[in-house]
Amino acid sequence: MRTRDRLSAEAARLFAERGYHGTSIGDLATALGIQKASIYSYIKGKHDLLAEIALAGATAFHEALDALPADAAPGERLQLALRAHLGVVDRQLDVATVWLQEWSYLEDPARATFLAERHRYERRVRKLFDDGVRAGALRDDLDVRRATLVFLSVGNWAYTWMTHRTDVAKESAALWSVLAGGLAP
Repeated sequence: MRTRDRLSAEAARLFAERGYHGTSIGDLATALGIQKASIYSYIKGKHDLLAEIALAGATAFHEALDALPADAAPGERLQLALRAHLGVVDRQLDVATVWLQEWSYLEDPARATFLAERHRYERRVRKLFDDGVRAGALRDDLDVRRATLVFLSVGNWAYTWMTHRTDVAKESAALWSVLAGGLAP
């Protein structure tokens, strides 16, 4: 792996473990086994790494939605979207942690780009709910805004309890069962 790629991977790992402000350029250099000054031949500053990681997370979540089968029924697409979201968290746990936890430290213009992509992702999930209501796969009185919020809350907080040993298919099916079935007897 190229040094620049290793730098990105180590930054994601350290930002996820220690936080953006808890990770120094020296920490990154130590993780790579290079001199601190050498880091600057790859980046202008630590903020470049945060922007790269956060925007890579946005791309991964969008690509997961892009991969949903277009011919799936609306209710099934929602379930598959939850599985896809959890899959991104599972495959890129460090990146997802940074995407969800450290993004607030982004500086413009990366911050503006990140927020635009985050809002676009939320709109795409909301559209899945809208499609489900229109198709009769979901209750016609469903509060789509709140349903979207619950869906994203379930998916976004997964980084706090998932490990690389989590069975994504099993967990997404169990979570979908609670979301779709509700809590009533």
